[in-house]
Amino acid sequence: MLIEHLPPESATKTAIRNSIPVEELERATGEGRPDLAPWSGTETMLARVLDEIRLLRMVTAAANGAKPGEFEPTPRPGIPPKSATTKRKGLDAEQRRALDPRLRNQPKEA
Repeated sequence: MLIEHLPPESATKTAIRNSIPVEELERATGEGRPDLAPWSGTETMLARVLDEIRLLRMVTAAANGAKPGEFEPTPRPGIPPKSATTKRKGLDAEQRRALDPRLRNQPKEA
């Protein structure tokens, strides 16, 4: 119980993590177990700060008329990457017409 609540960068947790075979560690980190990841809380926090700075730069660039690419967070060990989400397409003219009653009487586009 006491060991489970130690910080990930503690000497005890580091020794336990170093004694785990690489295959077992990779399997555990692939399942989303940050407590078995080789990063400490400080490193994870720095990755979050880096992500916030990158996101802030992208928002600032977008506000000034630039078209920044899609934001991708810094990969972190022990946290599996989120699956690529499909980009939502905008509504076509027929769908807009069905949703907006003001457009229903408009002539259909060719």
